[in-house]
Amino acid sequence: MNLRWMEAVLPLGIIAGMLCVMGNAQYYIHRAAHGRPKHIGNDLWDVAMERRDKKLVEQASSSG
Repeated sequence: MNLRWMEAVLPLGIIAGMLCVMGNAQYYIHRAAHGRPKHIGNDLWDVAMERRDKKLVEQASSSG
């Protein structure tokens, strides 16, 4: 029988499962710490603009 490929299925399944577990762990840890999911591609500029926008909205709501 030519079923040698089946020998690789179990280790590949374990590796794929562990990658999924690690990715989901990062997602849930970040969501628990920050209250929302992490935006992909969010760099320091985006963080600075988000802080600025939040500050401007707070200033506008407190003065009006």
